[in-house]
Amino acid sequence: MAQFVRNLAEKALALVNAAVTYSKPLLATFWHYDKVELIPPALAEIPTAIQSLKKIINSAQTGSFKQLTVKEALLNGLVATEVWMWFYVGKIIGKHGIIGYDV
Repeated sequence: MAQFVRNLAEKALALVNAAVTYSKPLLATFWHYDKVELIPPALAEIPTAIQSLKKIINSAQTGSFKQLTVKEALLNGLVATEVWMWFYVGKIIGKHGIIGYDV
């Protein structure tokens, strides 16, 4: 039994070391993008966002969105789909399930 426990401890230690070695570059990449992408907007970015929103509204009113390239239209569609999906993920989290509300 003692031999089994010793072998198990050695294998577990080797497995943990391998997991740490494998995870270090992945975690470094994750933390880099975490610092860049997951921060709330700064106060200096808010006027840019307002101008962008005004440009979108103006594009919808004048019909200039019809002059987008296929690539731009596809990217805009993907962004809209992502926002739409995160809305539904938030609803699922909020109601604690996929089906129905707990009334």
